[in-house]
Amino acid sequence: MTVPALVFFVGFGVVPLIGVLALSFTTWDGIGDIQFSGFTSWRAVLADPGLPHALYVTFLIMALSWLVQTPASILLGVFLAGAQRYRALLSVLYFIPLLLSSAAIAITYKALLDPNFGLGAGLKIGLLTQDWLGRPGLAVGVVVFVVSWQFIPFHSLIYQGGVRQIPRSMYEAAELDGAGRIRKFFSITLPQLKYTMITSSTLVVVGSLTFFDLIFVLTAGGPGDATRVLALDMYKRGFQANLMGPASAIALILVFVGLVLSLLLRRLGGGKSDTSQLEGA
Repeated sequence: MTVPALVFFVGFGVVPLIGVLALSFTTWDGIGDIQFSGFTSWRAVLADPGLPHALYVTFLIMALSWLVQTPASILLGVFLAGAQRYRALLSVLYFIPLLLSSAAIAITYKALLDPNFGLGAGLKIGLLTQDWLGRPGLAVGVVVFVVSWQFIPFHSLIYQGGVRQIPRSMYEAAELDGAGRIRKFFSITLPQLKYTMITSSTLVVVGSLTFFDLIFVLTAGGPGDATRVLALDMYKRGFQANLMGPASAIALILVFVGLVLSLLLRRLGGGKSDTSQLEGA
């Protein structure tokens, strides 16, 4: 039963990765002949002063996204795990942003945040009438907000499933001891969601490395290079500057960073994220 999955993984994961590794040691414009050039592409990428900045922006958006998505997803997931009927409807409504195209979301927010014809100008609200995408700090904030708006529903669904696995007897015992909702949340719910949080955080961190379409449509990496993440830098080098060698090198850097962060998060979870979160309950 594992053979089909293994074939797909090798065909669409391992083989392309090997191809990218090979391209990183070549010079190719995407059209002509591929010429072996040794470490030329790697030296060009590692010596580029724009690489540390792209790494910084990538980690900044990653950290801010985690700080926004994790608390909001936990609270929303706990709320939706209730037994009330209306919460099932809310679960469906909250999940809608995830079903939308990232490019369509970026176009919509870009129009809404336009200082001349957007939502703020239409409602004549001075606070909303700002150059949101023309100022570096605001542009990064907008990217984090839009990304969080789109992906919080997905992580809420993960936490919702985690909360429903917690035995009701634990809450009943806490109620007999006089614990309120807040005490039960911090003493039972959060500790029992440890491994769920590790899984969700891994998806947030690794997913943040691949943000491209939303940022490309929303800010195109601007203003200046304020939102130029590694994935966007890779695209601009490979498909706009026709430098497939350096673009492949950046792709491998993304893979390496994602692998290291995933292993660190797994280490943080004690290497037991595949065990039951109810162990020791």
